[in-house]
Amino acid sequence: MERRSDNRADIRDFLARRRAQLTPEQVGLPTSGRRRVPGLRREEVAVLAGVSTEWYTRLEKGHISGVSQDVLDAVARTLQLSEDERTYLFDLARAAQPSSATRRRRKAVDVPPRVQWLLDSMTLSAAFVTNGRLDMVAANALARALFAPMIGSRSAGEHGRPNFARYWFLENDSHDFADDWDGAADSTAALLRAEAGRCPDDKALRELVGELSTVSTEFRTRWATHNVRIHHGGVKRFHHPDAGHLELTYQPLDLPVSGNEAHSLTIYTAEPGSPSEDGLRLLASWAATHESRPPARQPPAR
Repeated sequence: MERRSDNRADIRDFLARRRAQLTPEQVGLPTSGRRRVPGLRREEVAVLAGVSTEWYTRLEKGHISGVSQDVLDAVARTLQLSEDERTYLFDLARAAQPSSATRRRRKAVDVPPRVQWLLDSMTLSAAFVTNGRLDMVAANALARALFAPMIGSRSAGEHGRPNFARYWFLENDSHDFADDWDGAADSTAALLRAEAGRCPDDKALRELVGELSTVSTEFRTRWATHNVRIHHGGVKRFHHPDAGHLELTYQPLDLPVSGNEAHSLTIYTAEPGSPSEDGLRLLASWAATHESRPPARQPPAR
């Protein structure tokens, strides 16, 4: 019988870090007296959550299997977890259960043709599909033009497909491509951390995290913070080598392609009438006739 995932180290680190981030003032406790630990004490969390100190200590040591939803809810409220962090805590609890559903190993799944047809129908939006490891597994022509620096990167060539995490943390030119590289890097590490909570038995994900942790100090630092992110969307700014400065809104949507692999559809678009929309139109016109990297932008005629 296959042994269930041992994610006790993740549970310990996550709960301890979140406890350390809370101050007594934030939870309405008195602040007098000398405190030997940052944030709250374990016994304070236990009292606020309505459980014994011994029980909470066991939980923070990673013994989460069999814990009821009500207790997890109480701990999440006490630690003032965000919705994403609460979801992550429950994912860790599910992964610790000895059921076969949480232990299944995911296999790569091809995106059905109907999904590619959907992507290709979006001509003024850059649309692409990623899996939980942030591999770009399908894209329309405009997305391939927008993310040409990543698609043409060394790491994409070595691994056979572009991956956002490898691009941000292993490719030097990513710092020039993203206007807010730190924000992109923070989000990427947090997305991978959340995925690791959902699917701790994903061998390819563990190998990716191991690769990035070995090579990139920037990734190691962010991975150690144990930040998680699940629901995301907003505005990103790029310095595209051919279209110039682009300010784009983006929104990811869950894409239920397969029960064995998580997929997300992400759409980038620009404000109507803005210079960024002009830039996307320029990329779209190139992409209509070029599947490879678009030619360098020519200077305007005198």
